[in-house]
Amino acid sequence: MPRDDRAMARPTALVAAALLLLAGPVSGQDSCRLCYGDPGAAEGERPLTIEIWADLNFSRLAMTGRHGGGVMLDPATGTKSTFGEMSDLGGMAVTGHGRITGAPLREVRIELPEQVAMTTADGGRGEMVQFTTDLPQHPVLDAQGRLEFRFGAKLIVRGGRAGNFRGRIPISVDYN
Repeated sequence: MPRDDRAMARPTALVAAALLLLAGPVSGQDSCRLCYGDPGAAEGERPLTIEIWADLNFSRLAMTGRHGGGVMLDPATGTKSTFGEMSDLGGMAVTGHGRITGAPLREVRIELPEQVAMTTADGGRGEMVQFTTDLPQHPVLDAQGRLEFRFGAKLIVRGGRAGNFRGRIPISVDYN
C-alpha cells in the first residue's frame, strides 16, 4: 500500500495521534487572571506536553480471504506479526514514538485507549485494540524533564475489506 507523504503522512493503518495537552501556569503568568492555567498545579510547576514523532504504521499488508484478520506491532522490538487471513507483504513497520516533557523527576501517567475505530475512504472498517508501550510500570521524567516512549497495537480487520485504514489515537498524560 503506497505511502502518502503529505503534511500528515498516513500509510496503511498509520494513525495520527490526537493529543491532550495539559497546561499549567508558566513563570511570569502567576499574576495573570486571564491566562489559562491548571488551578490545581503547584506554583512554578512546568506544564506537561506530549509530542508524537512517529505515527503508528503497519506497512504493507494484504487480506487473503473474506473472514478478516489482523496484525500486531510490538513497541519494544518493532516486530509485526499477522494472524487470520492477513498476509505480510513486507515493508518497514513503524512503532509510534512520543516524547513527554514536564517537571524533572516527576512520575507521570500515560493513558492509551482500549480501542480506536479505523476506516478507509471506501467504507472499510477495522479497529485497533491492545495498545502497548515500552514504558516502565511507573514512568518518571528524567533530570531534564523528558521521557520518550514507543507504542504499538493490534489492528483487526473483519469481512475481508482492505484499504488504507486511518484513525486517531487519543493519548493523555498527567502527573501522578
